Amino acid sequence: MLDMILFVIAAATGGMQSSGSERAAISAPKVQAVVTGGAPETASATVSEPAQAAPVAEDQTPTGKFTTATEVKPILAATKSQWIAVREYDGQDIIYFTQLLSWRCGLSGIRYSVNGGPMQPYPMPPCHMDMAAPNALLGNEAMPIMGLPPKSVQTVDVEVFLDDTSVDFASYQRNQVLIP
Repeated sequence: MLDMILFVIAAATGGMQSSGSERAAISAPKVQAVVTGGAPETASATVSEPAQAAPVAEDQTPTGKFTTATEVKPILAATKSQWIAVREYDGQDIIYFTQLLSWRCGLSGIRYSVNGGPMQPYPMPPCHMDMAAPNALLGNEAMPIMGLPPKSVQTVDVEVFLDDTSVDFASYQRNQVLIP
């Protein structure tokens, strides 16, 4: 429950990374954050912050290009066990977010925590709305979290903020997401 309260405070103070200039920051005088499925404690919490605008859901008209929460939510629900991956490579632990980034155009932010540490934003690359596949990852856009000591990542918690203002949560044990 404390994690949820800290999340709401961070969201209300603008601790979110937006996925593009058209994405609204998650901050509000009264922020209602609802965790949908997968959380240890499904809960709602409200925090008051003075003089900030309420989050606004983006247009959810399906585009056929998977650029809205309406379009990506079923995919994220079906692939929740694969949102992240951990790999031991070259003397370090690496955390990959490739699955989530593949559907980032329907998201407004991602935050993660390693081994119960503080939640921190994952820097999401922009959507490429001018391309046939807006969610395509170009060049180094799917950069993993690197430089972690070998075998140090034991748990990873992930919060996913969708552009309809809903929030989803998942928690992973190392052995569940370890790849060769």
